[in-house]
Amino acid sequence: MSFYIGREASKIWKRICAETTTEINLLLENWKYILGGLICQYIHGLAARGVHYFHHPGPILQDTGFFLLPELGQDRAYVSESVFTFVFLSFFLWTFHPFIFKSKKIYTVLIWCRVLAFLVACQILRIITFYSTILPGPNYHCREGSRRATLPRPDNLFEVLLIIPRGVLYGCGDLIFSSHMIFSLVFVRTYQKYGTRRFIKQCAWLVVVVQSLLIIASRKHYTVDVVVAWYTVNLVVFFVDHKLPELPDRSLGTVLLPVSKDGRMKEENTKLVNGNSGEPVDRVYLLLVTFFGSHYIK
Repeated sequence: MSFYIGREASKIWKRICAETTTEINLLLENWKYILGGLICQYIHGLAARGVHYFHHPGPILQDTGFFLLPELGQDRAYVSESVFTFVFLSFFLWTFHPFIFKSKKIYTVLIWCRVLAFLVACQILRIITFYSTILPGPNYHCREGSRRATLPRPDNLFEVLLIIPRGVLYGCGDLIFSSHMIFSLVFVRTYQKYGTRRFIKQCAWLVVVVQSLLIIASRKHYTVDVVVAWYTVNLVVFFVDHKLPELPDRSLGTVLLPVSKDGRMKEENTKLVNGNSGEPVDRVYLLLVTFFGSHYIK
């Protein structure tokens, strides 16, 4: 029994090492896209903080969702954030499942390049919209009488450029359209395309619908912010996805294989990265990899 456990642990460790080698190679080839996407996340946060300086509290606008959904109150405002955190962490962990499981269809680096492209396109549109018209925030800390409703004039440039998590949670003015819905819809649509569990896909869409209602019930956004996010994000992902090159499907044997320094395939790593025990791969593909290295060959 202990021998079997040790052998399985050794296989998992070798699989992790082989996968890490492959992902590092992909990261070295695509680091500019990852870095650019992360920089755009910072710019988006900077823009959201900047609009807070221009926000002026006022009467809450008439909203259909506020009329239909009971208000959760400040004490239950954490519920929608908890659902969003669950969606975010679940998707994040799923993108790293190829390091552990044999059945895998994606490469972690490539999937995050794609996700960041979707996020950046949506966030550019979001920045344009919430700077076009700055609405009075419906959230509790954005209402009249709250000291967090407006930001004091910054004393220096560093104060403007510094983004703290607490400031992100208590932002005002960045309403149309919801950033939480951008992330959730991008994650769910990505899993819808590259995930393998139908039941999880159905549950994921249900969770996003519930999150939409909770955001409105928590008075964190107007209903229009959520509605616009639903059709804008889906349209953006649809069009951007068709412009990007399709990811290789690892379950069909289209894989990026580690290559030794002398150009020969590392057979053991090939088996581990493929997630099988040595099924043959097309000879023409192996020949191409031998000559051109571990690049994505279409």
